[in-house]
Amino acid sequence: MTGHGPSYSEYDTSRSAKVFGRVRPIHEVLGGGKVADVLLWKNWKVSGALLIGMTFIWFLFEVVKYNFITLLCHISITTLLVFFIWSNSAVLFKWNPPNIPENILHESEMREIASTFHKRFNQFLSKFLEIAYGREIPPFLLAIVSLYALSVVGNYFSFLNLLYLGILSMETLPFLYDRYEDHVDYFVGEVIQDLKRKYKTIDSKFLNKIPRGPVKEKKIR
Repeated sequence: MTGHGPSYSEYDTSRSAKVFGRVRPIHEVLGGGKVADVLLWKNWKVSGALLIGMTFIWFLFEVVKYNFITLLCHISITTLLVFFIWSNSAVLFKWNPPNIPENILHESEMREIASTFHKRFNQFLSKFLEIAYGREIPPFLLAIVSLYALSVVGNYFSFLNLLYLGILSMETLPFLYDRYEDHVDYFVGEVIQDLKRKYKTIDSKFLNKIPRGPVKEKKIR
């Protein structure tokens, strides 16, 4: 019908608008390896263990007010006692002694985690500096507002609370987006179009009048 925006069915058939212009599947955007499997709950055992473990740590430090050094010492003492009793009881009762593997954390898994972190950090730093150059005003303003909002939130939450909320978001938001991708893309697309219309109004009235110096273009190798 004339005078109305596109319906969800029309938007769904085009399948062209994705959040932040994404063209790859969400699994590839998150790295496409074991880390992406954990964030999207493809490996639900590891995802569940990570979420339960972080919740337990947050509960101990924020609710019970446990000290980190005290907790570390108590865990070490408990581990030593369990292995001591187990190994000595195995001789008396003819049980199987505890089997201690040579490699508890495999080198390949640690390399993959380090490689993913290194890649993502470089992408973040490159994007951060690109925004700082000021070639485009909307991302620059969005970065300033987001960082300021984060600094305000940081005054009311401890570092552990923010870390826990971050991990909780990483374990839930990608999974929910992967499950309800079309609905989220449609809603975000509508919001972005509305923001673009408002930005054009502000840009024509105010931002275009702000003088900006020349910026050197990136060298393409």
